Amino acid sequence: MSLTDDATSFLAEYERRTNAHDIDAWSELIAGDATYWFTNGTHVGKRAIVDAVAYNFRVIEDETYRISDVEWVHRADDIAVVRYRFSWAGLQDGQPASGSGRGTNVMSRRDGRWQMTHEHLSA
Repeated sequence: MSLTDDATSFLAEYERRTNAHDIDAWSELIAGDATYWFTNGTHVGKRAIVDAVAYNFRVIEDETYRISDVEWVHRADDIAVVRYRFSWAGLQDGQPASGSGRGTNVMSRRDGRWQMTHEHLSA
């Protein structure tokens, strides 16, 4: 998938890279000035976001992350807003763990490629 494809393809690639747990590949999708709001905290800037997600990748083994019930709030040539349901399952400290909630993301096309500029996840 090219990062210059449409927003729908970009979101699918975002989900795929999240499931791959390759933080370097995943971080290529995040804008330098992005902001992420998680249930357990706010992360501003790419470095802070990458650190938070890398931590999750370390503590949740064999994680499967799913995005479903996708609703596009807005799609244009250079910006897209989407809301969805998410779920995850994996192992924490060797025990089964899972969660789910709602998400909203803002994606921007900058210099010809899509990047995630905002994510808000809530339980």
